[in-house]
Amino acid sequence: MAGLNRRLFGAMVLTLFVAACSTQDDASSGGAVTDPSQAGQGSGAGVDRPGVSQGAFGDYEPGSQEELAALVGSRIYFGYDQYNLSEAAQAVLRNQADWLKRYGDKSIVIEGHCDERGTREYNLALGARRAAAARRYLMVLGIDGSRIRTISYGKERPEVAASNESAWSRNRRASTVIE
Repeated sequence: MAGLNRRLFGAMVLTLFVAACSTQDDASSGGAVTDPSQAGQGSGAGVDRPGVSQGAFGDYEPGSQEELAALVGSRIYFGYDQYNLSEAAQAVLRNQADWLKRYGDKSIVIEGHCDERGTREYNLALGARRAAAARRYLMVLGIDGSRIRTISYGKERPEVAASNESAWSRNRRASTVIE
């Protein structure tokens, strides 16, 4: 159990390090970036409660969406008109694969999203390619494809409702949601 806690803590530290080294807007690289603002969303120091994970940022129900988002990362970000996975995105997906191996009964949906630019049809196709790229990588890491469903929302569900590069960079993403 101590080894598992050490691995989870190490994965969390790595994710925070990658997030701290990433930039919010990485459109020039054409790859995905992690979102540094998603780490650290929680209530602070934990209370010793049975059946609840104690993370550096709060207490989370084991196997919950909150635990996935806070301790592992549930979003990866892409460059403009891109669906390739950067090293930072791959790091988040490796952490997700480890988490999914720990919770073998969990299935996920990977949602592909785009910014508002482009036609509805084009963005639905691009969102599907982004979700498929994340799914393929998780499968390479040993996650059974039957546990991973994908869907594209194109530009229909923005994370940030604004028309500027900062908002667009946040809307170009793939989000992992527990079913």
